[in-house]
Amino acid sequence: MGCGGGGGGDAAAAAPTPPLPVGPSDSQRTAAATLVATTHPDCRAIAPFYWEIGDRSGARANASVDVVGQPGWRADSPMGVASASKWLYAAQVVERRAGQPTADDIRMLTFRSGWTNVQTCRPDQTVDGCLATAASLPFANGSFDPRVEGLYAYHNGHMQQHASQNGLGAMGVAALAVELKSQLGTELPLAYDFPQPAGGVRTTPQAYAAFLRKLLDGRLQLGRLLGTDAVCTNPRTCAQAVYTPIPVAESWHYSLGHWVEDDPVLGDGAFSSAGAFGFYPWIDASRSWYGVVARRVEAAGDGSGAIASVNCGRRIRKAWIG
Repeated sequence: MGCGGGGGGDAAAAAPTPPLPVGPSDSQRTAAATLVATTHPDCRAIAPFYWEIGDRSGARANASVDVVGQPGWRADSPMGVASASKWLYAAQVVERRAGQPTADDIRMLTFRSGWTNVQTCRPDQTVDGCLATAASLPFANGSFDPRVEGLYAYHNGHMQQHASQNGLGAMGVAALAVELKSQLGTELPLAYDFPQPAGGVRTTPQAYAAFLRKLLDGRLQLGRLLGTDAVCTNPRTCAQAVYTPIPVAESWHYSLGHWVEDDPVLGDGAFSSAGAFGFYPWIDASRSWYGVVARRVEAAGDGSGAIASVNCGRRIRKAWIG
C-alpha cells in the first residue's frame, strides 16, 4: 500500500502545468471593435469615418463606416488633418536633433513659449510670410505674449515660431512637405495645404498609420520619447496652464507635439493628436497598438470635431484591447 500511495504522489507531481491564459484573438478583437464602431452612439454620431488598428508590423483591422447618401472615407482618402500635423512636426524636429531635443525645442513643442498668436496662413505664403501678416486681427500673427511665457497655452504659434527660428522660415507649402518627408520618410504622401507646421498637413489615413508604426518600431526617435516632458493642461486643475481645447471635465498632459490622455477618471494613458477636422490618431499606453479614426468635417471653433472623434476612437480602442 505504501507503493500504491507513492505512485499516486508521483502521478500528481507529473501533472502538466495549466497553460497561461491567452488574450483575445484578432477575430475576437475585430468583432468587438467593429460592433462599437458601427453601433455605439459616440461612433454613430461621427459617421461616415474610416478606422484602423494595428501594431508595428501592420494593420490588424480596418473598415469604413458609411452613411447612405454621404461620401465615405477610405484608407487612401486624402484629407487635411489639422492639429494631427503637430505630432508629425514634433517628430521631424526630434529626428533633426538625433533624438536629443534642446530645452528650447521642448519649451516650444510643449506650448510654453509665449508665442501664441498665429490666426491664419494663406497657401501662397511662406512660414515667415505668414508670421508677418494679419496685423489687423485682434492678435497679430507673430506676436509674443509675455503673460503666458512658461505657462501651457495650446496654440499653433509656438510651432510657427519654432519653424521660423530653425531654418524653415523661407519655406512655402512645397518646401515644407519636402522637409517633413526628408525626416519621416520620402515614401509617405505628406503635403501642406498652407504653410503652418502645426495645422497644415494633408495626407491619407494609411500614410499616417505608417508614421505611427515608425514610432512603435523605433524607426523614428520620437517613439522612445512619447510622453516625456509632459506638462499639465487644464487651467481648472493646473496653475501652470492657461488654455486647452480639451473639455474642462478632463485633465490631460501634453508632451512633444502630442497629448497624453491620462485623466485620472476617464483616461487610459494613450498618446494622441486629434485635429479640428476630426482626424484622430493614437498609440496606446503600452506602445503595442496604434489606431486612426479618419474623417473630414468643417472645423468648429470649440474643438468639438476633434473631441467627437476622440470619444468614438477611445471606445474602439478599449474594445480592441479588451
